[in-house]
Amino acid sequence: MTNDKTIGGGDDAFNTFFSETGSGKHVPRAVFVDLEPTVIDEVISSLTASLRFDGALNVDVTEFQTNLVPYPRIHFMLSSYAPVISAEKAYHEQLSVAEITNSAFEPSSMMAKCDPRHGKYMACCLMYRGDVVPKDVNAAVATIKTKRTIQFVDWCPTGFKCGINYQPPTVVPGGDLAKVQRAVCMISNSTSVAEVFSRIDHKFDLMYAKRAFVHWYVGEGMEEGEFSEAREDLAALEKDYEEVGAEADEGEDDEGDEY
Repeated sequence: MTNDKTIGGGDDAFNTFFSETGSGKHVPRAVFVDLEPTVIDEVISSLTASLRFDGALNVDVTEFQTNLVPYPRIHFMLSSYAPVISAEKAYHEQLSVAEITNSAFEPSSMMAKCDPRHGKYMACCLMYRGDVVPKDVNAAVATIKTKRTIQFVDWCPTGFKCGINYQPPTVVPGGDLAKVQRAVCMISNSTSVAEVFSRIDHKFDLMYAKRAFVHWYVGEGMEEGEFSEAREDLAALEKDYEEVGAEADEGEDDEGDEY
């Protein structure tokens, strides 16, 4: 039900799907209190760093919707962050711009439980912080394009939007994350987010088949038909992402026929 409320809106909704996101699940506040400042905080901080600090290529928050959302319904973003290393490891090595860039595209760096390698990117926004210069960023992005380590839809002309902020990421003393000289946060629009919707659909079907907890919602004034409507809307959204990926595949086939 919660996901259904964000589908129809044209506004850019940055939805960070945690490992096992549940549709309509109410998480007690105590759970969030137990989450010490970690990667999620670094992602949020990186999103707004350009509003607070100067940089060579600052990315304004309003640019996200312009650069990342091709269609109003396709507005569910994936986020990743790198490096995520311990203080002991950071003491012995400092990762280069190329290394943290490659790491940002790894499934293990994603804030959602999905594999971007199974989908296609529509756009990526890379926000660097700390000891980073444009030359190194351009080289790292060029390497990714050359090696074709990730796939983009064919109708996306550039694919990458980069920002650099000179203020290095700040960590909480005694926290799990190590203080590093440079880091990158990536916000991307990928068809692989459909994996999250598919998982939510499957879990919903298992529970709704037994009408689990439905009586609680109906007792609070909801109608049972709202559940079916929300399920249909989420299935349609999943289909929309599949069609975007299919359009890209058809474009590649046409290019192959020309040769």
